[in-house]
Amino acid sequence: MCDAPWHTAAVKPREMIATAKIPGHKGELRCYHHDGAYEVWVDHTELMSTRVFGSEEALAELALERLGHRKAPRILIGGLGMGFTLARTLALVSEKAEVDVAEIVPEIVKWNEELFGHCAGHPLKDPRSNLIVRDVRNLIEESPDTYDVILLDVDNGPEGLSRPGNDSLYNKTGLKMIRKALRQDGVLGVWSSDDHAKFNARIRAERFSVELRHVKARRTKGARRAIWTAKRL
Repeated sequence: MCDAPWHTAAVKPREMIATAKIPGHKGELRCYHHDGAYEVWVDHTELMSTRVFGSEEALAELALERLGHRKAPRILIGGLGMGFTLARTLALVSEKAEVDVAEIVPEIVKWNEELFGHCAGHPLKDPRSNLIVRDVRNLIEESPDTYDVILLDVDNGPEGLSRPGNDSLYNKTGLKMIRKALRQDGVLGVWSSDDHAKFNARIRAERFSVELRHVKARRTKGARRAIWTAKRL
């Protein structure tokens, strides 16, 4: 089971079933099974849940909408998470698409394969998926003029929680590097748990056509999330 009501007559206790070290951070990720759903936490913050994934799907939808039709797009997703962004991307692109997924924490990959991958339909098994276990920033830096779309759902957005090194993706140098990795008229999509005024100003100062949308975490309800889509000019 992957989902459960927010409120039940007898809510079961949260059971920790796995942990993982975070590269470049002293803390750890904790995976829980809770009342029929799976959750991943860092410190006192829930990073992801199989109950709440509407905004992660919206990240793929909004970015691909701005891209428009391409017969064989090359796409990079930064951060595997629970696989929902990947699954929605695969559902929207052609059979000739290639989708690279960069994930820095090996245990996240293992949990997708062994614990909760079925919740998103096991998107890693799709032959169009190419899993790369490494820092997405390094991959972007080494991939000039490669991608039609880059989707970033890394950490908690421009103001990270789990790994300070992730912030370098969203600074001026990181945005210039991302722009170089995009093909002409390529699209960058950025998910964030909240608005980030400094990042909003920063990305608009680069050579992108930027749109900011707000979506609900669970499609029709839940916390408001921010999604930037930025087309390379």
